[in-house]
Amino acid sequence: MLFKEKILECLGKFPEKAKLKPKVIESIDKGTHILQLIEYNVEMNERIRAYLMLPGKLKSGNPAIIASHQHGNEYFLGKSEPAGLSANPMYHYGLDLCLKGYVVLCPDHLGFEDRRPQEYKRIGNNNLQEANYERFLFCKYILEGSTLQAKYLSDLSRGIDFLESLDLVDNNRIGAIGHSLGGQETFWLSWFEHRIKAAVSSCGFSQIRTILRDAINHNFASYTYGILNIGDMGDLVCDIAPKPFFMANGSEDWIFPIDGVKEISEMAGDKYRKMGKAENFRSIIFEGGHAFPLEVKSEAFAWLDKFLMK
Repeated sequence: MLFKEKILECLGKFPEKAKLKPKVIESIDKGTHILQLIEYNVEMNERIRAYLMLPGKLKSGNPAIIASHQHGNEYFLGKSEPAGLSANPMYHYGLDLCLKGYVVLCPDHLGFEDRRPQEYKRIGNNNLQEANYERFLFCKYILEGSTLQAKYLSDLSRGIDFLESLDLVDNNRIGAIGHSLGGQETFWLSWFEHRIKAAVSSCGFSQIRTILRDAINHNFASYTYGILNIGDMGDLVCDIAPKPFFMANGSEDWIFPIDGVKEISEMAGDKYRKMGKAENFRSIIFEGGHAFPLEVKSEAFAWLDKFLMK
């Protein structure tokens, strides 16, 4: 069995797809860009909402980005943050890229923002609130022979389906970006989806065994069936090669041990070099913690432009 097939087995069963049936709920001209609240199907009986951002000067064949939001135990926030609607501009990377000329899709991950149970249900049942609901979802998917990670991946793939359905998007120039949980999901999407042509993962992962060594708890999508019997995150990043992939990590990020990050960087750098594509991999370790500082974002955006902008 091939390495990729073994990893897919660790993820478990994936949901069945349904027709997208997209719909624009609201469209706002922000002056610099168009902000649309949209919805589409991810499964037969499940529709999700996302923000679609269109550059001010639209043309045919635009590059596109799917921007994944972070976790931060802020379950009230999801798509709104990368779309530029939250308080901290550090994490408005979806908006930043839209202003550079990208069509940008910002969906909610399950359990965040509009993908939480209705408020009256949350108030009446503590198990449907915040981290308890995330745990509930994780257990539900495990019992059904799947994982929360498989669900996240399936939903993000439907986001790519949506982007490909837009006439104004060049389907050969779709990329991904995310920070923290978003960085984790960007990594997995890059590995899983051939349609992602370049990706930026900020503070998204380290070697799993170093995380376990340091007794660090993570989001529930981090945990899949027996993955350490197959390999570790470094092996998966190597399996992304030669696809353009950029990873950034803070030297003082306590949730991702830096020795594990450096090990991944060395493994992947060696793999890309052996494939004659050293220029397609970039790893930055900056001084600081769990963040996506402006100078790192600037480098990440320039790197995406190199592969996705004509």
